[in-house]
Amino acid sequence: MNRKLSILLACIFLFSACQQTKKETKMSELRNETNISATIKQVAEKNPNVHNELLEKGIKHAASLWRESDGTAEDFSKFCAENFIADRATKEVTFKRLSEYFESLNGHFNKLSLDMQENMHLQKGEVLPIDPMFAGYNPGAHLMNDFYDNKIAFIVALNFPYYSTEEKNEQGKSWTPLEWGYARMGDIFSSRIPSELNQQAAKISAEADAYIADYNIYMGHLLSSENKKLFPEDVILLSHWNLRDEIKSNYANKENGYEKQAIIYQVMQRIVDQSIPKQVINSGQNDWNPVNNEVFSGDNKIETTPETDARYQQILNNFHVYQAFDKYNPVMNTAIQRAFSGGMQIPQPEVEQLFDELLSSPQVKMVVEIIKKRLGRDLAPWDIWYDGFKARSSISEESLNAITEKKYPNAKAFEDDMANLLLKLGFSKEKASFIAARISVDPARGSGHAWGASMKSEKAHLRTRIPVTGMNYKGYNIAIHEFGHNVEQTISLHDVPNYMINGVPNTAFTEALAFVFQERDLQLLNINDSNPEKEYLKTLDIFWSVYEIMGVSMVDMKMWQWLYANPNSTATELRDAVLRISKEVWNKYYAPGFGQNDQTILAIYSHMINSPMYLPNYAFGHLIHFQLEEHFKTHELAPEAERIFALGQLTPNEWMMKAVETPLSNSPILKAVQEAAEKLN
Repeated sequence: MNRKLSILLACIFLFSACQQTKKETKMSELRNETNISATIKQVAEKNPNVHNELLEKGIKHAASLWRESDGTAEDFSKFCAENFIADRATKEVTFKRLSEYFESLNGHFNKLSLDMQENMHLQKGEVLPIDPMFAGYNPGAHLMNDFYDNKIAFIVALNFPYYSTEEKNEQGKSWTPLEWGYARMGDIFSSRIPSELNQQAAKISAEADAYIADYNIYMGHLLSSENKKLFPEDVILLSHWNLRDEIKSNYANKENGYEKQAIIYQVMQRIVDQSIPKQVINSGQNDWNPVNNEVFSGDNKIETTPETDARYQQILNNFHVYQAFDKYNPVMNTAIQRAFSGGMQIPQPEVEQLFDELLSSPQVKMVVEIIKKRLGRDLAPWDIWYDGFKARSSISEESLNAITEKKYPNAKAFEDDMANLLLKLGFSKEKASFIAARISVDPARGSGHAWGASMKSEKAHLRTRIPVTGMNYKGYNIAIHEFGHNVEQTISLHDVPNYMINGVPNTAFTEALAFVFQERDLQLLNINDSNPEKEYLKTLDIFWSVYEIMGVSMVDMKMWQWLYANPNSTATELRDAVLRISKEVWNKYYAPGFGQNDQTILAIYSHMINSPMYLPNYAFGHLIHFQLEEHFKTHELAPEAERIFALGQLTPNEWMMKAVETPLSNSPILKAVQEAAEKLN
């Protein structure tokens, strides 16, 4: 998951730091339309050949950021007259020079953040009390304050003004890459946030990361309803990722796979409702029966304390710090607006409408019937993670583990094989070597993630969890996903037309390439699927993943809507609300096919704690993934991936049209599912 870089850039560049006082909010003199109009007229008279609309936009944007501490209205007018760049050639040279500075700043602050969090993220021994303090430190928190003090921020805002998502969608259709670069430079200074708030946000984020990174369940100490142990002693799984993947892996286990899945599901329910005993979190000292919630030390039952509401307190902490940003963002004055209209560049109501359309589609019932037939039983709640459409579903986990553990005994072995993996996907030898040389593989303390570089002289980082016995198949599958992120990060940094449009429209687009890679994990192990129905099965597999994650995303979005409606809630009240919301979403979209009401499983995702409102990106990522896969049926994967991900940070629809010549929608996958279901039935 490419989340860390998004948070870093949000802290450093989407917001700018300046302490506001009551005196500084009284800007009637400067904000007076007459004074702004006079400034526009003064600068226009000095530069008669300049397009008035652009000049006016730049001056108004700079005025919206100017505070009384920056100078008087006369100072502002003088500043605009002296610093507006009228000559097009000079503006382009200035843009390129600024891009060099921002690349250096982005890159070095990104590296500092990596260094500060390394002991929390990587397997480097015991976590010391000092480590979380450094992990929560944001070295760039005061950077933008300096840029306002020395007026660099105003030069940028004046000459490269901010364009809203709506303006980018409309005007961007005819923009050149250079004009897109100008617009993305305008995104840097869009509002002014106190530096202390940026620092607090980094601290809260690090605390949430630490909470999740150590949320392990010792599977060898789980007891079934008959108090039997079904898992090996040394299996330790992180919530929710590894628990979910363990459920997936047991569809091939005909002996006791269903029983194992049922136990894991009980664990998940205990985590969501917070009845899980503290004594069994990240500990293998006692045995735990999650069905009746009893804990034993040897043969003796012991008294326990439930976790209560720690999970939901982490969410509240994030909410309050995000809420504190609201008053400094008059255009997008809620975290929900900033996450969707700002970050995803798609308004939240449109996202919810798109999700409702797919979740309510008749194709869901068709796929449900196919899964029930393949399983030979009614669906259980955990079958939202049904994995039987994949080729690996017929291969035992043990045999896959044997392959991956031998092939990748440590992080270096995976790193050394990356160029070879890219060759198998069709990349040229030169390009495969170029990309692989710019990715570092690190042993992760948590489930793993991808962290991109922000300047060309630094490497992207692939963090993956590798047990002492070697990389098991679950870890390998996740590593291939993260590898896809790193490949996107490398292409979209090094191959874009200019630095300011490096990256992709939003994180859903990097998820899409990660899914493309993950889909080919067995191919990369030289295990080929000869099933003539494999394309139909792949379609159903992607659809079922979309169906699952859209429901999870609905819970996440509705939780944030509830938080804004109840900003003074306690952790207990939030817990009860999340349980209610998850049941409501389940009953509307899942109960009709699953035949069970009031399930809370949709609230298990750890992203809800340490990655606020990130989950919808996965759903969009799956939709984009499907449209890319359709494109790759008639185009070679590697050269097209290079072309597509070098488009840079356009708006989502503009990117999709240039990439695959179709807009982002549910229609392609729903049509394909209809065909696949009819064929398979």
